[in-house]
Amino acid sequence: MTKYRIKGLDCARCANEVESALQKAPGLERTRLSFATETVFLDSRHEDRAREIIGRMEPGATIVPLEEEAEEGEKEEGLGRGQLIRLVIAGVLFIVGSVFNQQLHDTPLSIAEYIVLLSAYLLVGFPVLASAFRNMVGGRLFNEMFLMSVATIGAIVIHQLPEAVGVMLFYSVGEYLQDRAVDSSKRSIASLMDLRPDSARLIVDGGRRIIPPAEVKIGDMIEVLPGERVPLDGEVIEGSSSVNTSSLTGESVPRRVEAGSKVLAGFVNDEGRIVVRVDKKFDQSTAARILELVENAASQKAPTEKFITRFAAIYTPVVVAIALLIAFVPPLFVPGATLREWAYRALVILVISCPCALVVSIPLGYFGGIGGASRHKLLIKGSNYIDALTKVDTVVFDKTGTLTEGVFAVVDVVTRNGFSKEELLSWAAAAESHSSHPIARSVREAAGGDLPAAYDIREVKGYGLVARVENRTIAVGNDRLLHREGIDHEDCDVEGTIVYVAVDNVYAGYIVISDRIKKAAAKTVSELKALGVRKVAMLTGDDATVAARVAKEIGLDEYRAELLPDNKVSKLEEFMDDPKRKGAVVFVGDGMNDAPVLVRSDVGFAMGGLGSDAAIEAADVVVMDDDIARVPTALKIASFTRRIVIENIVLALTVKGIFIALGAVGAADMWEAVIADVGVSLLAVLNALRTAKHSIA
Repeated sequence: MTKYRIKGLDCARCANEVESALQKAPGLERTRLSFATETVFLDSRHEDRAREIIGRMEPGATIVPLEEEAEEGEKEEGLGRGQLIRLVIAGVLFIVGSVFNQQLHDTPLSIAEYIVLLSAYLLVGFPVLASAFRNMVGGRLFNEMFLMSVATIGAIVIHQLPEAVGVMLFYSVGEYLQDRAVDSSKRSIASLMDLRPDSARLIVDGGRRIIPPAEVKIGDMIEVLPGERVPLDGEVIEGSSSVNTSSLTGESVPRRVEAGSKVLAGFVNDEGRIVVRVDKKFDQSTAARILELVENAASQKAPTEKFITRFAAIYTPVVVAIALLIAFVPPLFVPGATLREWAYRALVILVISCPCALVVSIPLGYFGGIGGASRHKLLIKGSNYIDALTKVDTVVFDKTGTLTEGVFAVVDVVTRNGFSKEELLSWAAAAESHSSHPIARSVREAAGGDLPAAYDIREVKGYGLVARVENRTIAVGNDRLLHREGIDHEDCDVEGTIVYVAVDNVYAGYIVISDRIKKAAAKTVSELKALGVRKVAMLTGDDATVAARVAKEIGLDEYRAELLPDNKVSKLEEFMDDPKRKGAVVFVGDGMNDAPVLVRSDVGFAMGGLGSDAAIEAADVVVMDDDIARVPTALKIASFTRRIVIENIVLALTVKGIFIALGAVGAADMWEAVIADVGVSLLAVLNALRTAKHSIA
């Protein structure tokens, strides 16, 4: 699938109709189109066919390759200024035509009235009329352009010129403000993470050349000076510095980099000059993929969005049918009823019935929710996952690297036969001083300080080792080592990862090693339950005793231990097949070796997946900074976004229902209808924008 910009679409409803038409064409079945981000994903082999369909349905619309995007953006800005100028001129003419309406009307054949007001009408209404005509030619009648055209032309026919111009003017002002709000939302979301650099300093033949990052090739050398943003992913080959990684990871402490260190696009160089060898193209860099992920997510539509599209397709024709009945039935059967009076009521209904408040604000609400999540270091790959996260029944965690830090540490030292903890740790650490095993490193870190020298080190494979330290024989290893060496000891069945220590064949005690539980783990589990999650569980390949300790310490409901990677999928399916389940099953893993389970779950979270292709591909949500507390945050954002969407649906349908009823009985005129329509649309859009700026406490 190739991404294009789509320009010139009049409305969100038009975008939905174009997407539907494209998906019916051979080879374009998987096409996805987003009005909010003006993007379309389609098979590039059928690009010409797509252009033909779009051109037939929306002659003013076209798809633009991304390399032409900047030029097209400048054209769009010019069009926006032209639209504003037309609105201002039409507004002045409308005021003149309304204030001096009687005087203009009294001219021969009301010619002055028609000149002033129809000029204003055409200035703002011509794009709407042209779009309605194109839609009719394409066989698509029932959209807001058609409704506004019929309603205002009808008002002109019954000589309600000020109302016709007012309706079209207010509608156009509302559309302009909506467009600006949508553009503002897109800009604010794109700037949530100020990642995308404008240029790169390429090193060529000893000199420096400033070029766009997209022109840099893999293997090129680029220079990054203090205060500059790293433009592409790569490896430092010269210099050292501290880099600010907060834009990507949320980490406040600068990271030290030197020759051999990896740096990612979006990092900010705080101190010294560094030279980086590029290892990924610009469009594959971490920064580009993050921004693309946020933008592309808008094309993955939620069930609510799809429902509103189907609803609008039925709702609009039904309202038109009702308007026709109101216009023509009462004059035939109600004594004293006139066609002019009831036609006016029908026109009022057509004005208020425009579904744009729903069709624009709902996708925008989801888009804002995705952007707001990215501010919290959560990359949600589609609005469909936002809906799923509002109905979570079970959350299943991987253990190592997810609930725990994946780092071994000494959690307890138990002494026997008069030895002190300091002696035990010091001798064990000295004996392990040449070992690269993670357990040995954790013992050395716990001992700290200067260690006595060890010599005559003898490794006993599968048991441990024996060494001489300060003229003493130190045995360090598992329970089997002590039995093998014939050393008496009373602690044979200690649970967990245990390092036994003996000094000169005398049992000195044992050291308890454990993978450190993340500080936020217990609080995260508690928050999930407070948010209504019925069950929080864990899947791990670790032994059952360690799993039981972790589960108890952080308050898990269930766990499954000693699992091979392929066993995890079947165990996850047990949770999914639970007859008590009433919502989605979420899996949270480290994103590297948990890909099958991430894919199988309803929503998969990859922890610490930044820069990991496997995590970004397999997960539905990527937690950029490895903070487990982001999981309940995601549920809160989803809940808030869903609430905003429901509010907009209720608001729009309530207001429209009231004014359709008022219009039918003659209690609302066209002014009130258009103000209500534009007002509810703007309120819905502004309400939707709250999702992008909402802060989670």
